Amino acid sequence: MGQGVNESEKYLKSLCDKTFLSLWSHANVYRQPGSELCDLLVVVGDDIVIFSDKHCAYGTSVDAGLNWKRWFKKAVLASAKQLWGAESWIKRDPNRVFIDAQCIKKFPLPILLNEKTKFHLVLVAHGSSRACVDAMGGSGSHIIYTKLKSVEDHSEPFYIGDISGNKTFLHILDDFSLELLLENLSTVTDFVAYLRKREVLMKETFITMALGEEELLADYLTNLDDEDEHDFDYPAERHSKVIRLFDEGEWQNFQGNQRRVNQLRANESSKFWDALIEEFSLHAISETQHYVSSGGFLDAERAIRFMAMESRFARRYLSNALLDMFSKVPENMRMLRVVQPQKANSEIIYVFALFPYYNPMKDSSYNDYRTVRREFLENSIQVAKLRFDSAKYIIGIGMESGDDFTNKSKDLIALDCSNWKEEFRNEALRVQKEYGILTRPISFEFNDIEYPTR
Repeated sequence: MGQGVNESEKYLKSLCDKTFLSLWSHANVYRQPGSELCDLLVVVGDDIVIFSDKHCAYGTSVDAGLNWKRWFKKAVLASAKQLWGAESWIKRDPNRVFIDAQCIKKFPLPILLNEKTKFHLVLVAHGSSRACVDAMGGSGSHIIYTKLKSVEDHSEPFYIGDISGNKTFLHILDDFSLELLLENLSTVTDFVAYLRKREVLMKETFITMALGEEELLADYLTNLDDEDEHDFDYPAERHSKVIRLFDEGEWQNFQGNQRRVNQLRANESSKFWDALIEEFSLHAISETQHYVSSGGFLDAERAIRFMAMESRFARRYLSNALLDMFSKVPENMRMLRVVQPQKANSEIIYVFALFPYYNPMKDSSYNDYRTVRREFLENSIQVAKLRFDSAKYIIGIGMESGDDFTNKSKDLIALDCSNWKEEFRNEALRVQKEYGILTRPISFEFNDIEYPTR
């Protein structure tokens, strides 16, 4: 798994690992021996994010326009060509993508293209931020100006718009904005959702100007659309004569708001979910799992991917629901909890099982315990489908009871019940009756809001 060649690429890899996690984030991907495809490739389900990372020194000539023109050509246009080429290659031959320069090791995840596949091209152009601060002040982030719709339009230093034309849209980021987005949109779902909405905004006919990416992000994070998803605050009339200006200072105001401060503090618990994902991923990659299903690595990746597709807010909610179990169940007791993510119309539910470790026979082992625990989790998932008929996927996580969970073993199972047959239902009913699983469940309320009031 590539880790990046130069310092800039290593930094990009480290940032993306925090957001996308190591299983889906691969640096220095190749298409032919010695021929690099892109600097970093992220494949998570139907979303494919391609990064190009270019560092070019900014000129010091007295001609400011010439300095910008030369930097833009080297840092932006050259990367744009690489990104569109990488997209074209993957579309043409997704099986010829490799993670080593000799093109011996194939990309470890299947790249399955369908009508839902969405390519996100992220162009990271380094080198201009210091010059931008010197000339314009502010954070060093480029001024976003959507009136610019072609390469020829980009003649004014530090103003960035759209150069894509009829090709796939390019998100042009700089040193500051890359780190800003990955730090504040720290899951693949949150990051990709922003890119989707940002692309729509950049292609609108009305003119948008933002004095830095941070001002766009502040507006996005403080507004919700009709489907309760984050989006930009659009003007009532969206036509070419309207100008939407995102003033400098919106980001600082947002960061200083007490509810934002509360949100960041509340999100600390969500790191528990991140750690679970990474632990499951490392065992899948190194083939050190206690139990491997018939589908091997691909089965494991799919199960872990469901967990990784949860937003930061959802991870907080799920983490708190699981951590709450540890606080209530002693090490000699068993507890089962079925959790629905807060997102409306979710087709995924989670089954959390805490199972006590016991050694009733001299010749039994911890491996025997793991087998019993996994069987209990499998049975519980089947029974959970009876109570949540609309669920298409059920993810089960099994762990040892007791409040010291840091070094305890963990099980992960995913059940695809999108084609749930009568025979499966009958088997689930038999299991429920035989083992008494969820026969008298107790409902619990575990409410949360994205920006807590305290």
